[in-house]
Amino acid sequence: MRRIIGIGETVLDVIFKNDQPQKAVPGGSAFNALISLGRTIGVRYPEVSIQMITETGDDHIGDLVVNFMKKNHISTDGVVRNPGTQTHLSMAFLDDNNDAQYEFYKNHGAANMQAISGFDFQKGDIVLFGSFFAINPKIRQLTFTLLKSAHDAGAILFYDINFRKSHVHEIPEVIENIEQNCRWSTIVRGSADDFRYLYGSDNPADVFQNHIKPHCQNFICTQADKTIEVYSGDHHYSYETEKIKTVSTIGAGDNFNAGFIYA
Repeated sequence: MRRIIGIGETVLDVIFKNDQPQKAVPGGSAFNALISLGRTIGVRYPEVSIQMITETGDDHIGDLVVNFMKKNHISTDGVVRNPGTQTHLSMAFLDDNNDAQYEFYKNHGAANMQAISGFDFQKGDIVLFGSFFAINPKIRQLTFTLLKSAHDAGAILFYDINFRKSHVHEIPEVIENIEQNCRWSTIVRGSADDFRYLYGSDNPADVFQNHIKPHCQNFICTQADKTIEVYSGDHHYSYETEKIKTVSTIGAGDNFNAGFIYA
């Protein structure tokens, strides 16, 4: 039976509107996608294993995260609870269009995830990973080991680049990790914003030809409410998106990933 495995961070998302906190919910990029899959595949096909490889602190917020995973049909076997550490926080500030700007409070340097470095990936597993977690130099040895193991086992690797503006100054330090992740991946996805920050271009064709295709042949570029551009080798497909009024754009790309994996 095929498994779905997410590799990434968990945070507590504190959501602000007009500079006032509205609510706080567990989150994280791969985490959000797996929650959506737990609520769909996990309910409809309980025999399918959905697992999250991550770490939290041993604090009350960590308890909230773990309990939220269990409630939503996600296995916590791959969760490391680090004694004496605090679970990460994410502040999401919504503007008048309900688009979010983020500030993060993290300390990955204090994390110890070696207990899961030997995770047993299998051929056909769908492995979702991405964001700064997947390229962070402080934990690169761990992510390197996990991703190479998944690739060598014949898993399907779905890489969501999800590169934030706040990390632009770190591009010289992490670009090699991004390229290495692309080489291991079956599919690479990103948003036009990601590539504007990362490569100075939000043109999907340019991004694919110059930055993705040398490493991975399958590429999806989402552009908010504009078309979704899909490239596979020498083939190109363009898909219209439905125009909707958003409550919030938090987790939009994560839910796209969940829908793709569900299909």
